[in-house]
Amino acid sequence: MADYRKALEFYEKSHKICEKALPPNHPHLAISKHAIGLTYENMRQYSKARQFYERAIEIAQLLLPLNHSHLQLYKQRLQNVKKKM
Repeated sequence: MADYRKALEFYEKSHKICEKALPPNHPHLAISKHAIGLTYENMRQYSKARQFYERAIEIAQLLLPLNHSHLQLYKQRLQNVKKKM
């Protein structure tokens, strides 16, 4: 069985480092938020997953073209989690 709590712990530590080292809307922060959201989704904590997906989308929309694969993935994950709520 996957250890999502441990994964979440490491993703959050990594994300805090990125927040200190990178500008507030850096694409790596969107990637990090997506990873945390995916972990919450796998833990069936859909409202938390939704929050992280939404923030990943907000950041990505500022930086990426609308048809960029990362932005499309974040939107797809958000729609999937909304269906599960």
